[in-house]
Amino acid sequence: MAWRPHDTSLLFAARFVRLFAYGALSVVLVFYLIAAGLSEYQTGVLLSLTLLGDTVVSLVITTRADRLGRRRMLLVGAVLMAAAGVVFSLTTSFWLLLLAATIGVISPSGQEVGPFLPIEQAMLAHSTTGRDRTEVFARYTLIGALATAVGALAGGLLAQAFEGTSTPMGSYRAVVILYAGLGALLATIFWALPSDATGDRTVKNGARGTIANFSGIDRSLPVVMKLSALFGLDAFGGGFIAQSFAAYWFHLRFGIDPALLGPIFFAANVLAGFSALVASRLAARFGLVRTMVWTHLPSNVLLILIPLMPTLSLAVTLLLVRFSISQMDVPTRQSYVMAVVAPDERAAAGGITGMARTLGAAISPLFVGVMFAHPSMISVPFFLAGSLKILYDLLLYRQFVGTQQAR
Repeated sequence: MAWRPHDTSLLFAARFVRLFAYGALSVVLVFYLIAAGLSEYQTGVLLSLTLLGDTVVSLVITTRADRLGRRRMLLVGAVLMAAAGVVFSLTTSFWLLLLAATIGVISPSGQEVGPFLPIEQAMLAHSTTGRDRTEVFARYTLIGALATAVGALAGGLLAQAFEGTSTPMGSYRAVVILYAGLGALLATIFWALPSDATGDRTVKNGARGTIANFSGIDRSLPVVMKLSALFGLDAFGGGFIAQSFAAYWFHLRFGIDPALLGPIFFAANVLAGFSALVASRLAARFGLVRTMVWTHLPSNVLLILIPLMPTLSLAVTLLLVRFSISQMDVPTRQSYVMAVVAPDERAAAGGITGMARTLGAAISPLFVGVMFAHPSMISVPFFLAGSLKILYDLLLYRQFVGTQQAR
């Protein structure tokens, strides 16, 4: 690929558009599905299978991106995102929604899903030096967090704006239509990137060769498998408090509506975004792995404390404090993955570790839907999430703190 500074700006723009769409949808998605006639249990099943479908789509696309062209695979993902939004806006049939969510790209959490993140990271790593990589990823994370924040605010306000002229179902559908349109805009941005198809690699023989041919990973396989297992555990815990479910929990616990939830999650994501810039400076001083763990551990303690707060103001305060440190591990984690794998395996490595995260996050909503159906259990997801994510931090530190790239 003949890389130009303009192309980096296009990737940042794509990140903003995509996360804006995810943030807007996450605030109203559970409300939309409930208004469409789905039960809490059906909603949990749908969101779980949504993430499972995103996992398969991401794996297929990212493991071929290094060989068939990263730009081409990004375009495929954008088309699937737009198509899923169109179907969601046109039908309330559980089975059609399930089909669209499984094949398309829908984000229940407001966070990255699908093939975009690992491919864009590989492109950014290709265009920068190792010294600057964490800083670039921090800015990339900041752009995404700000976009998610603005999107969450816009989603709540848009739903409120249509309340006076439409049913609740119709007001939520307006956000879904916006999501589909932003998917089409994303495809336009990717179209402006330079073509980078390089052709297939040489086919390898033997058992390891079969794995390499399928996954796109050869030399980096051992470390990618270890990281994938750990990232999957972290995401499994995080799936219990995905932004859609967290928003619905505030509604159940304190009775607030999406119009107020939008500003709350706007503030939370803004704090998370700017914390990424701090993370890059901490990583330069203390190392990638130490920064990941030392900032992540206290945020998970705060997560456990949120449902114990007796008032809305205290719960929101803890949520905001948690968001101000909880995402510091994101740019450091992404930079660490790009540092420990071979340059020509970065997109595939990002895809496989991302698949592990999506797969882990896909299982949790099955349990959350059941818990939300029982008023006495609506706070249990916070306790499970915090405990599992603390376990992840301890295991990650023990396994990788002594590696050269960790410093």
